[in-house]
Amino acid sequence: MAHDEINLTLNVWRQSALNRKGGYKQYKVRVNTHMSFLEMLDVLNEQLISSKDADGPVAFEHDCREGICGACSLVINGRPHGPMQGTTTCQLHMRHFKEGEVIYIEPYRAKAFPVMKDLVVDRSSFDRIIQSGGYISVNTGGTPDGNAIPVEKDQSETAMDAAACIGCGACVAACPNAAAMLFTSAKVSHLALLPQGQVESQTRVKRMVAQMDKEGFGLCSNVGACEAECPKEISIDNIARMNRNYFGAILSSND
Repeated sequence: MAHDEINLTLNVWRQSALNRKGGYKQYKVRVNTHMSFLEMLDVLNEQLISSKDADGPVAFEHDCREGICGACSLVINGRPHGPMQGTTTCQLHMRHFKEGEVIYIEPYRAKAFPVMKDLVVDRSSFDRIIQSGGYISVNTGGTPDGNAIPVEKDQSETAMDAAACIGCGACVAACPNAAAMLFTSAKVSHLALLPQGQVESQTRVKRMVAQMDKEGFGLCSNVGACEAECPKEISIDNIARMNRNYFGAILSSND
């Protein structure tokens, strides 16, 4: 065996369709340590196709493979996106695993993220949260007009830190309550911190929190696992900020 190749045992969650019973299936693969985790799954799928495996290739999501889109969401050995801090699944490389290691690969587990097939979950609940209020309807004009509004450096940087959220759902998968507070608060914060977004900040936070609850996500109990497993290291300070904005909006509401 080449020095840069390792043999692995994969226990992969296989589920044929929504609401069907699933379970782990075990596979053996030999891969190059320079591969990414998704490239390793590509190798597995080529193997399954060649052998005409009865279950077919493993269904999993991916798009950019550059840690930007958040589509590559998997739970690897019990951790969303795997063992590396601040790293998405597609950025995880096989050099972080050892010869003969056993790896468990499963989809995100949450009521609001139903498993569609194998490792693919439906995360459209996140889309509906954003649609409920995660936008700015104020006409700010063209780019020069928007840039003419003074924003303090610390404020803009905090807003951009929140905007780094890629909506992968790792926070939900990591939370024992399957809460979506980190995701929702990041989307609320990055708009509310900027002057263009403050005009409708109260209606936004109420609508987004209401939609989050409607989708069936759990309640936040300040465990902090969401921040620890977030590949973009979004701070839980955003949750505190959203809670303040929400209660302020409720107290000042005329509804």
